[in-house]
Amino acid sequence: MEFVVGHDHPSLPGHFPGRPLVPGVLVLDHVLAAIELRHGPLGALRLPQVKFASPLLPGEAARVELEGGAPRWRFRVLRDATLIASGEVVQS
Repeated sequence: MEFVVGHDHPSLPGHFPGRPLVPGVLVLDHVLAAIELRHGPLGALRLPQVKFASPLLPGEAARVELEGGAPRWRFRVLRDATLIASGEVVQS
């Protein structure tokens, strides 16, 4: 699943003034949306492992790659070939 966070997203002015970066929680929101798109609504979740490797800037296209299935998914978020984030989502 591809996504772009626009320059006008309400979380950007405070994250960080003068050099906006897409907040990690917003990247993770797109990961969860990709899982729900494939598998339907999710219940309680845990994120036992998440690493942010590179910043994502507003207007940059990124894609979510998923492996696995309920109750455990591994994910990677990439901008072209650059790793933005990776980790695990587990249904509790």
